[in-house]
Amino acid sequence: MLQTAAPSLHPVPSARPPMVTIRCAKPRDLPELHEMIVELAAHHGDAAPITPERLERDLFSRSPWITALVAEAGNQLIGYAILVPTYRAAEGLRGMELHHLFVRPGHRGTGIGRHLVAKAREQARMAGCDYLSVSAATGNFQAHRFYESERFIPRPVTGMRYMQKLG
Repeated sequence: MLQTAAPSLHPVPSARPPMVTIRCAKPRDLPELHEMIVELAAHHGDAAPITPERLERDLFSRSPWITALVAEAGNQLIGYAILVPTYRAAEGLRGMELHHLFVRPGHRGTGIGRHLVAKAREQARMAGCDYLSVSAATGNFQAHRFYESERFIPRPVTGMRYMQKLG
């Protein structure tokens, strides 16, 4: 009997590079960081109208709005995480939202995501935060398993979120 292998939907991870550095993004990282943000949006079927100029404004202006951590191997960025401050007013708790977590396909499954999450925890603690939160799409079970393995506790969604454009 002849069997054919079904194509894998997930790329087979390459071996982790011997030296990976997780650090805060620098202005020189903007082109590759922008490229990865667009790649993540496309992966989810979304558009990414962000420009490198807006990303630069939000990361490196006088009052930065976000923090970006990057995973670097050799002279290439292979992943990133974006952190955004949050606040739970009724409890007086400061937090950090792990807004994006992305590892390039050829490096998935090698521990890079776990290292980015660990660095995100460290950044949040250094900023005086009481918690780190993250969201994943309802049907993204792979992400759910990953975050639960990283000791994130699922919380129920309690209603609708609304948005209003201001411009």
